[in-house]
Amino acid sequence: MKYETVIGLEVHSELNTDTKCFCGCKNHFGGEPNTHCCPVCTGMPGALPMLNKKAVEYAIKMGLAVGCSINEYSAFERKNYFYPDLPKAYQISQMEHPLCMGGGVEIEVNGKKKFIRLNHIHLEEDAGKLIHTNNGTMIDYNRGGVPLIEMVSEPDMSSADEAIAFLQKIRSIVLYLGISEAKMQEGNLRCDVNVSIRKEGEPLGTRTEMKNMNSFRAVARAIRSESQRQAEELDAGHKIVQETRRWDDNAGKSYSMRTKENADDYRYFPDPDIIPIEVEKEYVEHIATTLPKLATERAKEYVEKMGLSYNDAELLTQDRKIADYFENVIKTFNQPKYVCNWILGEVFKKLNSLDNEDAEIDISPENMAKLLQLYHSETIGQATARQLLDEIWGTDKNPEIIVKEKGLAQNNDTAGLEEVLKKIIADNPKAVQELKAGNQKTMQFFVGQAMRATSGKCNPKLVNEIVNKLIK
Repeated sequence: MKYETVIGLEVHSELNTDTKCFCGCKNHFGGEPNTHCCPVCTGMPGALPMLNKKAVEYAIKMGLAVGCSINEYSAFERKNYFYPDLPKAYQISQMEHPLCMGGGVEIEVNGKKKFIRLNHIHLEEDAGKLIHTNNGTMIDYNRGGVPLIEMVSEPDMSSADEAIAFLQKIRSIVLYLGISEAKMQEGNLRCDVNVSIRKEGEPLGTRTEMKNMNSFRAVARAIRSESQRQAEELDAGHKIVQETRRWDDNAGKSYSMRTKENADDYRYFPDPDIIPIEVEKEYVEHIATTLPKLATERAKEYVEKMGLSYNDAELLTQDRKIADYFENVIKTFNQPKYVCNWILGEVFKKLNSLDNEDAEIDISPENMAKLLQLYHSETIGQATARQLLDEIWGTDKNPEIIVKEKGLAQNNDTAGLEEVLKKIIADNPKAVQELKAGNQKTMQFFVGQAMRATSGKCNPKLVNEIVNKLIK
């Protein structure tokens, strides 16, 4: 039976403020366990919270970037539940009066654009972290109290691909705004995935939730698996139970954890220790003036001013660090299309091989520019350029010095190469006849022979030119 998948995401992004949301503790990933905490963020009796103004500014920035309306009145509530990583037994959050309402982002999947609405964005504190060992479970409260924004989408997505496109768009925006590191493997960016299925035209079905997903791959696999599981349940005549499920990415399946709670189960009530926020219009207008160019605007400039294709410009600008890197490279080597092709090809291939969604380009823009100049000027060939990419990755090595010290420069001596090719042609009459007959694949044979004869240092382009001249 054919079902339609309905997906809503709750995306959590930790904010990179200097201090935590309601105390002066350092907001920094890592460190010795329980060294970045105090009586406030560990919930000691009598400790009073004080709201971090920078966290409010960052939340409003995100709201403005995605077209939200900013509430003039905003308040915090206590979300009550007991779990070991929550020392106060409640989380300071927002429900009735969040900072930002509405808005949304446009995504594109398989050439089709779609607008994904946001219900709201609210500010809250993070919980601590449970560390499971063979000897038991330990708790690190360093993360407890870290400010984060939760961006709640409407159930507008209908496939795993759309959900990933939405997540990537949100990640791109927070990175451009500079409000979060958005490193999924460190938990800076994670999401809760709500999935239901229905027959086309029917009301929304019963949803299940999978919490704290922290990789694009896991989110996609979880959505596809859960959609299939629910379809099999309905086809078997069973009802879908509203519940929270745990996704096991290694096993490729989810397991029931507990019945899904509703808002009433958390017994939200206004936090008596934190006064409501009155957001002045002038303050919001000031924040709006600080917004940087986002990916869409930057991509448009790459197309109009640099002549890049829209698809290439979109890929380059998806991540602000990639776009910044690209611009820094062309400051030294002003060949935008050439640099773009290399980054989208060889550099992205290198990043993908690292199997880390948060991996960054680990070559200085200056050294990348030098490498590309060597390749563009045909001082080195493609194989050597790829070899240099690997060699200077993660180092400060100058590719120009490496080429000189190791003698990696191509042989562009036309006269000398012509003599080499005359002998190869004389020794291979059959290949000559095939090339004359129009079999262009035979040219690769001559290039290979020339490479062997010159220890891999001849210029393939020059080989083509000389062979075509000698064989008429």
